[in-house]
Amino acid sequence: MQPRPTKTDLQTVQNVSLLEALRFWFKLGFISFGGPAGQIAILHQELVERRRWLSERRFFHALNYCMVLPGPEAQQLVTYIGWLMHRRWGGVLAGSLFVLPSLAMLVVLSWVYIALGDTPWVTGLFFGIKPAVTVIVVQAAYRIGSRALKNPVLWAIAAASFMAIFALHMPFPLIVGLAAAAGYAGGRLSPHTFQVGGGHAASHASYGPALIDDHTPPPKHAHFSWGGLVQVMLAGALLWAVPMGMLCAVWGWEHSFTQMGWFFTKAALLTFGGAYAVLPYVYQGAVSQFGWVTPTQMMDGLALGETTPGPLIMVVAFVAFIGGYVKALLGPESLLAAGALAACLVTWFTFLPSFIFILAGGPLVESTHRNLKFTAPLTAITAAVVGVVLNLALFFGYHLLWPEGFAGAFDVRSALIAIGAAVALFKYKRGVMEVIVLCALVGLAIKLIPL
Repeated sequence: MQPRPTKTDLQTVQNVSLLEALRFWFKLGFISFGGPAGQIAILHQELVERRRWLSERRFFHALNYCMVLPGPEAQQLVTYIGWLMHRRWGGVLAGSLFVLPSLAMLVVLSWVYIALGDTPWVTGLFFGIKPAVTVIVVQAAYRIGSRALKNPVLWAIAAASFMAIFALHMPFPLIVGLAAAAGYAGGRLSPHTFQVGGGHAASHASYGPALIDDHTPPPKHAHFSWGGLVQVMLAGALLWAVPMGMLCAVWGWEHSFTQMGWFFTKAALLTFGGAYAVLPYVYQGAVSQFGWVTPTQMMDGLALGETTPGPLIMVVAFVAFIGGYVKALLGPESLLAAGALAACLVTWFTFLPSFIFILAGGPLVESTHRNLKFTAPLTAITAAVVGVVLNLALFFGYHLLWPEGFAGAFDVRSALIAIGAAVALFKYKRGVMEVIVLCALVGLAIKLIPL
C-alpha cells in the first residue's frame, strides 16, 4: 500500500524552473548508458519515482507515442517531457542536451580510433570488443523477435525479410515498405493477427503526487491548433532545407557532405524498432554504396556506440567522422575538421525529424490520455526488422570469424570470446557494458601478452 502523501510531499512537486530542468537534462546526457531500455529506466526512476515531475501513467502515455515513431525513443521521450513542462524551447533544449555529450565523446573517440588505431593497445581492445558486439546484435534480434513474432504470419514476414536482404540484396526501405503494405492488408483481413504490438504499459504504481499527475489538464501550450501544427512543420522544413541548400550550393549534390545529409535523413525515417533496425540500411549505404567506412570499421563504430552514453543511433556520427576524415573532404591539412563537420551534419539530419515528430504530434497525443498501440503496418515492420537484424548479425559474424574470407583461416580466438560473451548475455543475463568491458580486457591481454 502506498503511503499517503504528506504536506512535505506536496511541496516537493511545485513548478520546476527551466534552469533546473536543463541542469538535469545536461546531467542525463552523460549518464544515459544502457541503450533504450536502460535510458528509459533511468528516466522513470528520476522523473517518476524520485523527482515526481510526472505520474507513471503520463510517463507511459508519452512513451507509447514515442514507441510508434521512427527514431530513438528515449531521446524523443526526453524531448516530449521537456516540451510538456517548458513549451517548445524546453523540448528542443532537453532533446539536444541528451544528444550533444554523446556527439562530443564520439568525435573525440573517433579521432583516437582513426589516428591511433594501429597501436597495440587500441588493436587489442577492439579485438575483444568485436566478438561482443556480434553477440549483442544476435541478442537484439532475439529481443525484438521474442516480443514481435507471436504467430506464424509474423514469423513468415520475418523470414521473408531475411531472404529479401540476404539472398536478393533488396534495399532496406523497400523491405520496410513491403512489410507495411502486408501489415495494412493483413490488418484488414485478419485484425487479430496484427494486434500484438509491443508498446509499454504502466504498472499503475503510485509514487505520490506529481507535478503533471494523472488528471492534470494539459498546459495551454499543449492544446492542439492547426496554426501551431503549421508553424512546427514550416520550421522543420526550413531547418532541413536551408542547410541542405547550403551544402548543395557550396559543394554540389554529389559531394559526400550533401549525400550524407540526404542519406541520413532517409535513415532517420526508417528507424522503426530501434537503432539495430536501421543498421542494415546504414551498412548498405555507408559500406557498400558510398564506401565511407569498411565492414570492420562499422563493427568498431557499433562498439563505440554501445560504450558511450546517449542513443545508440549515434553510431552514425562515427560513420560520418570516419568518412569525412579518410576521404579528406576538407583537404589533407584539415582531416579532423572534416570528420567533425561530417559528424555534426549527420547528427543534425538524423535527429531533426525526431524533434518535428514530437513538437507536431505532442498536442494531438495530449488531447487524450488513452494509451496508443501499434497499428498493423507497424507490427509487420517490427516483424520484418527481426529478419534484417539477423542478417546484420550474420554479416558481422562472417567478418569476425573469417576476416580474410572463407578462403582464409578461421579465427578461433574471436570465436571463443564470442562464445563467452553469449554465455554471459544469454545465460547469466549480464549487462551489455559489463560484457563489452570484459571482452575488451580479454582482447587486450591476447594482443599484449606473448604466448
